[in-house]
Amino acid sequence: MERPVVYYVFDVLCSWCYGFSETMHQFHEDHKDSIDFRIMSGGMVLGEREGAIGDLPDAVKEGFKRVEEMSGRPFSAAFYEMLDKGEAQLSSLPGALALATLRTYQPDNAMAFAKRMQEAFYQEGLPPAQAATYGHCAEDFGMNSEDFMKLMVDKERLELVQKEFEVVKQWGITGFPTVVYQDKDKAYLLARGYVSREQLDENLKKIQELV
Repeated sequence: MERPVVYYVFDVLCSWCYGFSETMHQFHEDHKDSIDFRIMSGGMVLGEREGAIGDLPDAVKEGFKRVEEMSGRPFSAAFYEMLDKGEAQLSSLPGALALATLRTYQPDNAMAFAKRMQEAFYQEGLPPAQAATYGHCAEDFGMNSEDFMKLMVDKERLELVQKEFEVVKQWGITGFPTVVYQDKDKAYLLARGYVSREQLDENLKKIQELV
């Protein structure tokens, strides 16, 4: 029997995804025996949006406090120090390449790895545009950091990630996090933006009653 699928569309740089990551991690743990989970990178910061963290609009910087209040997940002193220094570069591509790499070799750990990548940025204050940050994360999953960084820059990996960005765009998803529930040929929006665990469970229950 074909199992339903939950697509979690996130971005490594998305602060609301960081706030949501513990909720999504637990949701995955609780439902992975009956639902297939697939995590995708949305490509939030690419092209003209790439640049130094210090160039972020004040509204975005002020939004970090809102994320903390809503989710209860704090940003570290190391992150705020990086923000104040303003030099770290922001790009969604390295994180997307890292996720695609880990997903290829350890698909069952993709959700946990996405959470770990965001912790590297928002808790450890590691630069999100540097491959070494993701090599560091991969070590927690039993992979050699140098080998992992080489796998990240494989041409096929880049093509896969670019196709992933296009699929997300075709789906009309422009904000993160977004969670989609698919059962056979029908798809339902499970969450758009940050929601509590209670709301996520309630949304799932309502959708499952429909199908």
